[in-house]
Amino acid sequence: MDAARPTSPEARTDAAGHDDIRKHMGQYYVVFVALLCLTAVTVGVSYLHLTRPIAIAVALIIATIKAGLVAAVFMHLISEKKVIFAVLLLTALFFVFLLLLPNLTVFEHHSGMPGT
Repeated sequence: MDAARPTSPEARTDAAGHDDIRKHMGQYYVVFVALLCLTAVTVGVSYLHLTRPIAIAVALIIATIKAGLVAAVFMHLISEKKVIFAVLLLTALFFVFLLLLPNLTVFEHHSGMPGT
């Protein structure tokens, strides 16, 4: 028997698992370096002394890019089926709806109607 070749089903599954991990390692390294660079950009932007709304917008844009990289590569969403993307889109839309929900109460209280 060849010592380099796995013989049991468990050993073959383990070897296949290692090959699968090796296949993704290049992507993991690229995303790791990108996250390091984006973290450095975040720190660099903090020294620009931007106005608060612009600083918050820039920080949120950078954070969104970083979260997208993590979700796409480490959570393997980049290779998932359409159902996963549909659930993700539904979640994002619901989140935006919840963020906009307080505006409905503001408009309700400042409508200019008598008695408000």
